[in-house]
Amino acid sequence: MSPAKGAMVPLERIEARILVIRGKKVMIDADLAELYAVPTKALNQAVKRNAERFPEDFMFRLTAVEKQEVVTNCDHLTRLKFSSALPFAFTEHGAIQAANVLASPQAVEMSVYVVRAFVRLRELIASNTELAQRLDELERRVEQKLHTHDQAIADLINTIRELMRPPETKKRSIGFVTPEEA
Repeated sequence: MSPAKGAMVPLERIEARILVIRGKKVMIDADLAELYAVPTKALNQAVKRNAERFPEDFMFRLTAVEKQEVVTNCDHLTRLKFSSALPFAFTEHGAIQAANVLASPQAVEMSVYVVRAFVRLRELIASNTELAQRLDELERRVEQKLHTHDQAIADLINTIRELMRPPETKKRSIGFVTPEEA
């Protein structure tokens, strides 16, 4: 299912393969190997041969719990379920470095698309953060106005209730009334 050489790969397809693990946006080695048109084993061997090029912020190995979660949540990675090896997770920089280590034309070409997908996700997250901030500000302003309006409506209702009460009529007293009392 690897793309043909020179074929355009939709960014959405790559973006769907980017996961958030340990708070980082990463791609699993099997997905990266598929994009680079090499077997996962070959990718991992090349990475191990060049371990000094892959610090922890470029790549890390998943724990058994993380692997299980990835297999459970990602249908396309069910083949990892039966593998005894724990997969690697590559960050954006790790994916580029893996393409450099592989040095195949397909890997170099696909690394451009991978970088574009990571950049696009970063832009989407930034715009979502801005939208969330604007929404919070709008919500605060609306709540403030609602509180003011609620108070004004309550005052208006109280005034109407007072006006609806019949006025107290003066009762005439029985008996002799002096002019001062009348």
